[in-house]
Amino acid sequence: MAKLKGYRPTLTHMIFFALFGGLAVGLWLPSWVPYLKPFRELFLHGIKAIIAPLIFATLVTGIAGTGSFKSLGKIGLRAIIYFEIVTTLALIIGLLMANWMRPGDGLTLGTGVADIAQKAATTKMTFAGFVEHLLPTNIVDAIARGDVLQIVIWSTLFALATLAAGARSKPILQFAEALSEVMFRFTGYIMYLAPLGVGAAIAASVADHGIQVMIPLLKLVGTLYLALVVFLVAVLLPVCWMYQIPVLEFVRQIRSAILLAFATTSSESAYPMALDSMERFGVPRRISSFVLPLGYSFNLDGSTLYLAVAAVFVSQAAKIELSVSQQILMLGTLMLTTKGVAAVPRASLVVLSGTLTAFGLPLEGITLILAVDEFMDMARTAVNLLGNCLATAVIARSEKINLGYEKVSLKTPELAELT
Repeated sequence: MAKLKGYRPTLTHMIFFALFGGLAVGLWLPSWVPYLKPFRELFLHGIKAIIAPLIFATLVTGIAGTGSFKSLGKIGLRAIIYFEIVTTLALIIGLLMANWMRPGDGLTLGTGVADIAQKAATTKMTFAGFVEHLLPTNIVDAIARGDVLQIVIWSTLFALATLAAGARSKPILQFAEALSEVMFRFTGYIMYLAPLGVGAAIAASVADHGIQVMIPLLKLVGTLYLALVVFLVAVLLPVCWMYQIPVLEFVRQIRSAILLAFATTSSESAYPMALDSMERFGVPRRISSFVLPLGYSFNLDGSTLYLAVAAVFVSQAAKIELSVSQQILMLGTLMLTTKGVAAVPRASLVVLSGTLTAFGLPLEGITLILAVDEFMDMARTAVNLLGNCLATAVIARSEKINLGYEKVSLKTPELAELT
């Protein structure tokens, strides 16, 4: 009883409660659904409000915060190239698995889906049009339209210019750091609306289509887990062989950090333990302390794969068949937008909403995905951390450093207890 008295439900628990509450309302009290739908829209509006300032702030602090172009150096270049190759492969696997498994079949999203589908089918995407569209004529207009690709590119160029300006740009960097911190907190506030959005979305879907609406969501979870297993076996395992990284010893060193990330759905919470594990594995501190945090911004393997699966899931649920060229364009968009937010609660949700908006797909799909997002978040967070630890080992091997033996550890008594 004492435990129950002091119990305070977490956001995850509230989302689960809202999921079952929405199921109950949709099944037995469908007349309540019209009163709940506005809460779904309220949550989606909040998500839209986050996108532009969050991307701008995190990109400027991430790029300009390095201090100089020289500090990026040879190691940084190798790391970025590796990150881009691996995350691109993750996106390709996600797209292939989503097209093969088709988890979105059986759902119907939105009231104007036919109009959206017709608009998507008649929109011709050409290479020339894509290149012309990369930069906005007016950044305020790009923000108003929610054009994430233009916001990312503009913010990246702004960050590089801030870095090039040197000491004179310090006030800009300080502003971006402050804005980033404010947006982290703002995101947290908006996420308190998530249970309302989830409950309203599930209630509306169940009232409209019956309990069978949960089957595609469970299929979505299965598709993601299968795709992540394929990614581990087809991409990360060969990388270990290619760079002569002892797999069993590597897994033994990082398993506690991976389990912590899986349980907390936060790779940031496992960062100190992961850093310590990589040093014990033989990675010098000068490499691990640079590459590992860099990976938190540029090497989110699990999240990028998830975004590809989730975006195709929403298009299938909306009865919008994306062409091969559209999916390739989506792949390119996700390659950039996944580099735009890091260390943000539910960052994947922010990126997904921007991608759906850019491709004319209904944002209602997000509220459905949120119902099972916790199950997917655990897996993709664990893969994010695993991928970053492996990237750190790869860069160390590229510097001709032997790995697989224990060095002097920075482990604190607290970390020792966890491991």
